[in-house]
Amino acid sequence: MTFQATPGRTPQGLGPGAASARFPNLVPAPGPAEAKEEEDEEEEGPAEIHLCVLWNSGYLGIAYYDTSDSIVHFMPDAPDHESLKLLQRVVDEINPRSVVTSAKQDENMTRFLGKLASQEHREPKRPEIILLPSVDFGLEISKQRLLSGNYSFVPESMTATEKILFLSSIIPFDCLLTVRALGGLLKFLGRRRIGIELEDYNVSIPILGFKKFVLTHLVSIDQDTYSVLQIFKSEAHPSVYKVASGLKEGLSLFGILNRCRCKWGEKLLRLWFTRPTQDLGELNSRLDVIQFFLLPQNLDMAQMLHRLMSHIKNVPTVYSALGLRDACRSLPQSIQLFRDIAQEFSDDLHHIASLIGKVVDFEGSLAENRFTVLPNVDPEIDEKKRRLMGLPSFLTEVARKELENLDSRIPSCSVIYIPLIGFLLSIPRLPSMVEAGDFEIEGLDFMFLSEEKLHYRSARTKELDALLGDLHCEIRDQETLLMYQLQCQVLARAAVLTRVLDLASRLDALLALASAARDYGYSRPHYSPQLHGVRIHNGRHPLMELCARTFVPNSVECGGDKGRVKVVTGPNSSGKSIYLKQVGLITFMALVGSFVPAEEAEIGAVDAIFTRIHSCESISLGLSTFMIDLNQVAKAVNNATERSLVLIDEFGKGTNTVDGLALLAAVLRHWLVLGPMCPHIFVATNFLSLVQLQLLPQGPLVQYLTMETCEDGNDLVFFYQVCGGVANASYASHTAAQAGLPEKLIARGKEVSDLIRSGKPIKPVKELLKENQMQNCQTLVDKFLKLDLEDPSLDLDIFMSQEVLPAATTIL
Repeated sequence: MTFQATPGRTPQGLGPGAASARFPNLVPAPGPAEAKEEEDEEEEGPAEIHLCVLWNSGYLGIAYYDTSDSIVHFMPDAPDHESLKLLQRVVDEINPRSVVTSAKQDENMTRFLGKLASQEHREPKRPEIILLPSVDFGLEISKQRLLSGNYSFVPESMTATEKILFLSSIIPFDCLLTVRALGGLLKFLGRRRIGIELEDYNVSIPILGFKKFVLTHLVSIDQDTYSVLQIFKSEAHPSVYKVASGLKEGLSLFGILNRCRCKWGEKLLRLWFTRPTQDLGELNSRLDVIQFFLLPQNLDMAQMLHRLMSHIKNVPTVYSALGLRDACRSLPQSIQLFRDIAQEFSDDLHHIASLIGKVVDFEGSLAENRFTVLPNVDPEIDEKKRRLMGLPSFLTEVARKELENLDSRIPSCSVIYIPLIGFLLSIPRLPSMVEAGDFEIEGLDFMFLSEEKLHYRSARTKELDALLGDLHCEIRDQETLLMYQLQCQVLARAAVLTRVLDLASRLDALLALASAARDYGYSRPHYSPQLHGVRIHNGRHPLMELCARTFVPNSVECGGDKGRVKVVTGPNSSGKSIYLKQVGLITFMALVGSFVPAEEAEIGAVDAIFTRIHSCESISLGLSTFMIDLNQVAKAVNNATERSLVLIDEFGKGTNTVDGLALLAAVLRHWLVLGPMCPHIFVATNFLSLVQLQLLPQGPLVQYLTMETCEDGNDLVFFYQVCGGVANASYASHTAAQAGLPEKLIARGKEVSDLIRSGKPIKPVKELLKENQMQNCQTLVDKFLKLDLEDPSLDLDIFMSQEVLPAATTIL
């Protein structure tokens, strides 16, 4: 704050612009409107997950810490194969930033960690492997760390014995590996000081709860399947300055279904997508909520609740949560989610909302870009603020008196207040003040020169420092103390807030799915555990139908012991790949509890979805395209069960035709030998010889499908309709014509294809041969005409042997 007095003028206070000009590093905080706009545009940095794992005697102990919610998640001791498939599933799902384990490990864990550390192509980035001494994972020391932790969710009134009993109800101390993993995780968090790197060492890692997570009932889907089905798709964000990761969601299934209004709902929906489940109770509970909001009479309620969701963040959460509670109390209590919200959003929420509303000055906090309190909360703070606000008129009088005692050559002066420095007398620099010695003024202590202004301490400014003190900093310190006290009050009810966020995010995710289902015309799927397959009537591809002007729906019948292997043939660009992806996407949507793009859908017990549809080529992998294809098929061959869905598109095309065909036939025969234990397989191929040469055994397990087409003269009309039968040709020439290849090349290609099919020899084109002969003759004549026959160094014998004879041989 700056105040000045000038002879012949009334002293006036300088505005914010002058303060900024005087001290360029002191930038005024944005006003409420500007702050809100910046808050809407700004996205938080990505959360980090730190995983701790122990492997011993065939069992895994797993725990991880999520910085986004400060929750420690753990999985009770679980058996795993020596290849650590369960651990791989956990790593794939949570994408940890770091993996912590004991330096003393067997070869299985060593091999797994080495493979994990070498995955340079892993998205978003490969995790950091951290090895701690085995002593850090001791059972007793791990228990001690867990029991001695300072947790905000544990009531302070509890005795040591009560705290042990309380934590025993949350943490499975009988799972020894899990307890050791939790202890090692706490040791790592304390050493790295995750989330509190800049705080004092007496500040502990924030842990707001312990939660159990399990992988039972989950459907196995690998990263290749997520990629080729476009369930997720990251694209570069046009404004990398506003997004910490520099990425945004592109055209994907998650992108079109994610209509969540709060980040917690979006996070939960993404979690559901990464953990499709076979738990029919959980799936039907999600579908019940979606179906309720799709009823026409409930549209207004759905929109009102969706609007409230946009305020589920930070402080406004408690106010919006009360609105959610009141709304859900008027909804049918037969739906579990509505009943939970109505009952568990307790009066503690009202207490928190009232407490925050009585203490926090929201407008002042936005204006000053820091925490400020309302009047009448702390009388001492009110008094200091009153004195600070009264400084302008008081300092104006002080400046006037100071000016009376200064040299008459000094036209004006001002008394300014700088936080952490105090009160100073500021006068303009006179032309005679050139050297540092010229700055000395009797009775004043020179401090510094800034922008042609000299700053001094005078007897009066020293009195002001003693009388008023550093008001600004004192107010900040006292308000910070109040903020800490308020935090303690709120964190004492952290369990309520955590439950509020859990239920609110669930409601937000289901409202998003309901909104998408309403707009896109989706229907509710039904589940049949005895089916072991899928039945879809008039299904649609959820992404393709949004991009195409018209979309032809297709049905799927895949259940029981008949038609477990479906071989789909048809011309290029007839829709085979879309049909396969459509089956996979509809099945996936049903397994996350979403309505699906079909008139009817019945989903059986599906435990995994495997694909070989698109080769994810990458130099960093060091693998050929065909090797990547083989790896994808190998995953399906080694892991698919009779309840798995396998989608294979054009496998074998990356190598010699005969070898590719043989491999495809061998893979399919391997599964067919299993009989009723064969997975449900959809194969799209242009290897018509697979059928013509009868490379697959005849029987009810194999069903041949094709894409319906019709030849109209030289044109081929696609109906994009699946029907029984086998295509009689791939119609590659038609696709080539659509791609713009010259007719001459297309005609020659058809001619060669017919010769191969009939077993006749392939001869060069006469016209082309004659054209080449003429070109060679002309080249030879040109060379001869360029010869200098009078050149004594010319050797015609050499010219004849090196130029004429080879050219003549080529011509003949």
